[in-house]
Amino acid sequence: MCRLQIFVFSFALLGCVSLCQQAKAQQQEAGKLAFPAVVVGTDTMASITLKIFEVTEKLPRRLRKERERWTRLRNAVYVTYPYARSAAVVLKDVNAQLATLSNKRQRKEYLNAKEKEMKAAFGDKLQNLSVYQGKVLMKLIDRETGENCYEIIKELKGGFNARVWQTVAFFFGGNLKSEYDLQEDKDIEDIVQELQLYHYYRAYN
Repeated sequence: MCRLQIFVFSFALLGCVSLCQQAKAQQQEAGKLAFPAVVVGTDTMASITLKIFEVTEKLPRRLRKERERWTRLRNAVYVTYPYARSAAVVLKDVNAQLATLSNKRQRKEYLNAKEKEMKAAFGDKLQNLSVYQGKVLMKLIDRETGENCYEIIKELKGGFNARVWQTVAFFFGGNLKSEYDLQEDKDIEDIVQELQLYHYYRAYN
């Protein structure tokens, strides 16, 4: 008998013994207790149906690593996808507003005010993201807006600011020029489709 069979048999036997002990205790307390039984020859034995349970072997190391990778990615997408959606909404509104402002000073004042507003709304939340979550967020922003983070900063704050932030991102292992690729980022796309299907996200507008 293999180890797995021995384990299952032992588990079932322990369950039967436990239930019989419970039945005996209840019988002593209440007097009599009826329960199913089967007759085999001259012997009468209790017939007890255990709950169905599944016994599985430990996953191979390769599959455990893959499950850990997928779980980490899925959690990151769940956390960051609402921010990416909100970024798309904000960027659309900002571009629409900037189109109505021809004066350079007015545009600068508007962008500064908008930046303060966004920092107040998202600053603490975004600072709490891990480096890995930040990388996923940059991919998702490109997916939702059609522009990578570098281009967005360059467009709104100028090339110098974009280069500065790209340097900062580089030292933390990130890249503001990260772009979303349906083939390369197929796993992210599958998780996003899951989110959209079940509406497990809330846009922070």
